[in-house]
Amino acid sequence: MKDLDATAFAEIITEPDVILLDVRTSAEYLESHIPGSFNIDFYGEYFLPDLAALDRSKSYAIYCRSGKRSNDSCQIMTELGFDDLYNLRGGIVEWVESNQQVTQ
Repeated sequence: MKDLDATAFAEIITEPDVILLDVRTSAEYLESHIPGSFNIDFYGEYFLPDLAALDRSKSYAIYCRSGKRSNDSCQIMTELGFDDLYNLRGGIVEWVESNQQVTQ
């Protein structure tokens, strides 16, 4: 896992083989999210099975509100056999403060 600031995270998610994963609740996701992301709720009943079903050969850029849930998700994904993980340090809060784009 690599911790990235908003600028580095914005660069990495432009790469075609990187999948953007939001681990906030569905309500948080619907409020606003980084364009191109998909959502798996960290607190959801199916969080672990949904993560386990993801393609381990892909790279994942993961974010949440502040960076805690995404960091925890990266640790879980590492235990599940994922190798190429990027965590947005500071979460979507830092993303917005860095004037990066979100979808409402």
